[in-house]
Amino acid sequence: MPEPALHVRDLKKWYRDPEGGRFLAVDLPSLDVSRGEALAMRGESGSGKTTLLNLIAGILPADEGAIEVGGTRITGRSETQRDRVRAEHIGYLFQTFNLLPGLTALENVQVGMSFRPRRGVAPRKAAREALDRVGLSDRRSHKPAQLSVGQQQRVAIARALAGHPTLVLADEPTSNLDRARAEQCMDLLLAFAEESNAALLVVTHDEGLVGRFERVEHLAVPVGSQA
Repeated sequence: MPEPALHVRDLKKWYRDPEGGRFLAVDLPSLDVSRGEALAMRGESGSGKTTLLNLIAGILPADEGAIEVGGTRITGRSETQRDRVRAEHIGYLFQTFNLLPGLTALENVQVGMSFRPRRGVAPRKAAREALDRVGLSDRRSHKPAQLSVGQQQRVAIARALAGHPTLVLADEPTSNLDRARAEQCMDLLLAFAEESNAALLVVTHDEGLVGRFERVEHLAVPVGSQA
């Protein structure tokens, strides 16, 4: 049996609306992703794709249900405990890159490593290796404003992968890229999942991107609200 990386059951997240009622932002009965498996999840606007990733990453607390990453439960834990699980097990590729403008490419990756160090490898060495892997060995000292959009995306990929996480989450990873760079981005993510025996969960609107995956799931827009 493949080793589980992500286990979700009966997950719900509610938000308040302007009138004081509640609306259901995420409603996911079940989801399992094994190590070494790549999954694309698509869904129309309002289906809660980004909220789902933030719940899995422990950035947001769930209102109902259970999430386990690498066999460690996230739900029901404090924010500090969720942060620790994320640091230990999860690499997150954000849609907007979230690079720190005052830091170089190497420093941006190294900052991520300070929260999720590779065992037995110094953070700076691991950050250099990650940038080499995405083809940016000659851009280590460049700050984000000195990099193209595609290069910034590769720095973000290096930061997400540098700690060899159990699970990689990617939120619309190709939305800011042309087709050639989008394919390059996916090549890097899929190769990492296979080589490192990590799970990869990508949420996307990009039908061209979806075609790269053997497993595709649909996240439906939640139905139901409560006053």
